[in-house]
Amino acid sequence: MNTRELTKAVIDGIMAGKILETFDRYYADEVVMSENGVNPRVGKATNRTYEEQFVNNVQFHGATVGRVLVDGDHSAVEWTFDLTPRGGSRVTQRQVAVQTWKNGKIVREDFYHG
Repeated sequence: MNTRELTKAVIDGIMAGKILETFDRYYADEVVMSENGVNPRVGKATNRTYEEQFVNNVQFHGATVGRVLVDGDHSAVEWTFDLTPRGGSRVTQRQVAVQTWKNGKIVREDFYHG
């Protein structure tokens, strides 16, 4: 699959509610992830734990995808999530996920949000 097809597969997995399964399939062992480009988390195990904590502490009501940009081994996806954090109020969260791909896996992903 090319980067556009891989990006679509990740989007489809998340939209189907298979966030952790999608992570397991499309993220590299050496993946580096960050929020707003700071405090990078290194390694698949560390990042999976972070994803598990997120998934287990929110109720998802839905998501939409805006613009999707692909350039070589890089992609960016504009997301809008409708969710309720555990013990909190329902919110709309907007973010852009910028990804770097290598050998069919995400090796870097930075989430940008307000």
